[in-house]
Amino acid sequence: MSARNSTIPRPGSPTWVIGHKNPDTDAICSALAYADLLRQTRIPEARAACCGPPNTRTEWVLNKAGATKPRLMSDVFLRASDICRKEVVSALQNETVIEAYRRMTEHNIRSVPVVDVSGTMLGILSLQDLLPLLIPESDQGDNARLVTTSTRNIARVLDAEIIHLSDESVDEQDFLMMVAGSSEPVMVERIGRLPKEKLLIITGDRAGVHLHAVEAGVRCLVITSGFRPSEAIIQAAKVNGTAILVTERDTASTTQLIRGARAIQNAVSKDFVFFPPETTIQVIKDKIKANRQQALFPVCDPDTGNLIGVFSRTDLVNPDRPRLVLVDHNEFSQAVSGAEEAEIIEVIDHHRLSGNLVTKEPIQFINKTVGSTCTIVGNAFQTHNVQPSKTTALCICAGIISDTLNLTSPTTTDEDRSILQWASQIAEIDVDQFKDEFFSVGSVLRGKDTQHAVGSDRKEFDESGYRLSISQVEEVGFDYFWPSREALQQELRRLIDENNLDFACLMITDITLNDSLLLIEASQEIRERIAYPRKDSHLFVLKGVVSRKKQLFPYISSILAEIPKAE
Repeated sequence: MSARNSTIPRPGSPTWVIGHKNPDTDAICSALAYADLLRQTRIPEARAACCGPPNTRTEWVLNKAGATKPRLMSDVFLRASDICRKEVVSALQNETVIEAYRRMTEHNIRSVPVVDVSGTMLGILSLQDLLPLLIPESDQGDNARLVTTSTRNIARVLDAEIIHLSDESVDEQDFLMMVAGSSEPVMVERIGRLPKEKLLIITGDRAGVHLHAVEAGVRCLVITSGFRPSEAIIQAAKVNGTAILVTERDTASTTQLIRGARAIQNAVSKDFVFFPPETTIQVIKDKIKANRQQALFPVCDPDTGNLIGVFSRTDLVNPDRPRLVLVDHNEFSQAVSGAEEAEIIEVIDHHRLSGNLVTKEPIQFINKTVGSTCTIVGNAFQTHNVQPSKTTALCICAGIISDTLNLTSPTTTDEDRSILQWASQIAEIDVDQFKDEFFSVGSVLRGKDTQHAVGSDRKEFDESGYRLSISQVEEVGFDYFWPSREALQQELRRLIDENNLDFACLMITDITLNDSLLLIEASQEIRERIAYPRKDSHLFVLKGVVSRKKQLFPYISSILAEIPKAE
C-alpha cells in the first residue's frame, strides 16, 4: 500500500478553520469569515469549527448575521471512522465458497467481512480458511467426497440449467460426490452400496448411468458438457425425486466447482476484534498490538452491529491527518485537543508567540499587531479582491468590536478602524448601535453559572515555569459581579485543582468606563507583587486596563519572571 500524500486532502475531507478553546466572538467570527474566504479562493473544502460552544453574545451575532454555527469539535483525534474504508467488499453468510473466493481474487484481498442481509457483522472470512474447502487434503479418504451444500447452490456455481429440482433444493445437506468414470456394471454396484439420499452423480453423455441413477433415486444427477437427458429419464427423475442439472462445463471442472458450492459459514471466524467508529487511533493500536492473526478489522455501529467500514494495519501507518487552520491563537495549550497530531497548514493570529507550536513542514503564519483576528481576515478579503457577503462582513465587524471594545482598547490600530469601517458598510450596520446592542446582550455574570462565567473566555498559558489561566468577561458595569464574587472565587480554586494550575484569575471589564476588576487565586507571594489598588487580598482595581493580551498578561508575566518557580 502506497503512502498517502499528506499535503493533498482526500476528496470531501474538510479543512477545519478553528479558534481557541473557550472561544470568544473574535475566535468564532474569524473562523467563519476565513473559512468563507478560503472556500472562494483556494480550499473549497474549508469549514468553520469551534472547540467550545459560542457564548451568549456570539450566539446573538450569529443569529443577527444569519450565519450557520460552526461545527462543535471537542477534539480532532483520528478515529476508526476516519481511517476505515467505507466501500467494503463483503460476503453474505449464505454465499458459496467459490463465490467468495472469486470476489476476493478479483479485488486482490485476503479477508472479507461477512454480514447478513441487513448488514449486521457476523464474522471474518480469510483466504487461508477458504482454501481447505476448495482443495481437500490427500489423507481425507471418502471424506474428500463429502460436500455440505444445497442443490440450488450447486446450480449457481455451475451456471447450470435446472432440468428438475426436488422440494429440498434450497436446504443444505451432505452430498457424496461420485464421478461416473467406471463401466456401467461397476457404477451400478457402487451406487447400490452407498446411501442414495446423499449421492450426487457427475457424468457426461452416458444414458445408461443417467437411467440407473434416477431409477435408484439418487439425490442429484449432474450432466456435464451440455448433454441433455431424454424425456424418459426426466420423467423417472420426477417420480423418484432426483434433481437433474445440466452444465456446459467438463467433468473435471464441474467436480472442483461443486467443492466450492459449500456455504462459507463453516469457514467464517466469529472470534474477531471490531471497533466502534469513535475509537481513537491510539486505542486501536494498543488493542491490536498482540493480535497478529486478524488481518482485517471491521468498524461497526455499537447499537445495531451494522458494518460501517474496514481497515487493516497498513491504514494505521500513515493515515490522513485532520487539516487545521488555527485562527486567533498559536499555542497548542489553547488549541483544540489533538491539534498536536493534526496537520496544521496555516495560522492567523494577533497574539504573542509562545514557541510550542511545531509543524513538520513550512506553513503560512500570519501574526499581526492588530486588535482583532477579524481585522486580519478582513484585510485578506481585500488582498484577494473578494467582497464578503453581508453575513460574513457582519461577523468581521462583531469580532473587531468585541476584541477592541469598539476601538477603545489599547490594542486598537488604524488597520482595525479601517477594516471595521469597510466591513460595516458592506454589512449595512450602524457601528455604535450594533455595539450597544452587542454589549447589552446577556451578562454572563447575571446567570449565576460561575463555571460558564469563568470558562466562557478563558486562556491557559505556560510562563516562567508556571501554568496559569486568565479569564475575561465584559460587562456593562459591575453590578452583577458583587453577588457572585465568592462563588467566582471558588470556581477559580476548582480550576486550579482540576487543571493542575499555579495561578487563575478573572478579569471583569466594564466597557462603559474602560476599567476592570481582577479576581485572583494565587499564592500570597504572587498576590503581594501586584501593585494595582486592592479591594481585598484577592481583588484588585485595574484603572484603564481592558486588554488581557496587551496589558494584563504582560504585567502578570513580568511578576512571574521575578519569582522562581518552586520545585
